[in-house]
Amino acid sequence: VQLQASGGGLVQAGGSLRLSCAASGRTFSGYTIGWFRQAPGKEREFVSGIRWSGGHTYYADSVKGRFTISKDNAKNTVFLQMSSLKPEDTAVYYCAADAHMILSSMRHSSNYDYWGQGTLVTVSS
Repeated sequence: VQLQASGGGLVQAGGSLRLSCAASGRTFSGYTIGWFRQAPGKEREFVSGIRWSGGHTYYADSVKGRFTISKDNAKNTVFLQMSSLKPEDTAVYYCAADAHMILSSMRHSSNYDYWGQGTLVTVSS
């Protein structure tokens, strides 16, 4: 499966952005899709995840209440709605997918087989 992440940009603190992760090559059915981010000089970290079947969602504590992950079955796309953005949210955001993810492994980037190219989110203060 090929992933295409988009929607990044420059936004002021307190603003909103919506990221998209579109799949091609096959549907997301049965997959777990995760959003990760990597800021300069920092390790890649888990942001949010969704199980395509069932739609269960998961969030890092740092974004809970501000970010919302969702999916559009018809478009085979996962969205990350980001609100109340902070300068510390500045990072390259990546979407990833895996067909055999167990819950305890969702937050670890090494467990994902497929990755999008990343989209840069910059939040100015």
